[in-house]
Formats: sequence, structure tokens, C-alpha cells
Amino acid sequence: MRAGGDASEPRPARSLRRVLVVDDHDAVLDSLGMLVEALGFEVRTAADGAEAIAITSGFQPHVVLLDLSLRGMSGYEVARRIRSEPWGAGVTLVALTGWTDEEDRQRTREAGFDHHLVKPPRASDLQRILMG
Repeated sequence: MRAGGDASEPRPARSLRRVLVVDDHDAVLDSLGMLVEALGFEVRTAADGAEAIAITSGFQPHVVLLDLSLRGMSGYEVARRIRSEPWGAGVTLVALTGWTDEEDRQRTREAGFDHHLVKPPRASDLQRILMG
């Protein structure tokens, strides 16, 4: 996505700079990517789990916004793989899902997620998490 930008755009208060957005629905992927970029972060997007894994090794995002219901490889599996990397322990993993039960929240915690947001996430919730 965009490199650089206008000085009047909001910038992260801390060193969180790189965000990976993963969703297999193009409209969600595009809109979340644009929103995160508008908040001043460097953004990469992935449309499935395999692509997300491939991007993370080189991009090493600070935050991953990760849909749980991906085709081929679930968001849970992507989270486990990220956590297995030496640098993966410090990544903030955010589950994005329509699942709202406490059992669902427990499952995301067990898979290594730091946050569980219901789709569509509110911009204020995303900003709070991204600004850390």
C-alpha cells in the first residue's frame, strides 16, 4: 500500500508500524487495509492463510488482524504458526470473527490471540489496539 504520506495524517504514538490484515473477503480486506493505513501504519494484506504465513516471515508485522474463517487454513492455524516463529511471541494477534460466545473467546486465547474483535470491528477498537 502507500509509502509515505501527508504530514497531517495521524501517526502511531508508539513504534507499532507494520500491520498485516488477513481476510478472504475482498471487501473486508480492502476496507480494513485502508482504515489501518489511514491510521498511519504500514499495511500488507493477505487473502488466505498460506499467503499470510508467506508475508509474515519477511514483513514481520507488529500486529496481525486475522479472520478466523479462512479457506484452506484457519486463522487459528495461522496464529499458531506465527507464534512458533522466534519473533512471533511479540506480535499482537487480533482475531476478527462473527463468533461472539465466551467459548469462542476462550478458543482464540488458547490459540495465542491477544484480542478478539467481532466483525465488523469498530474503528475505535482497532485504533486502541494498534496504538497499543
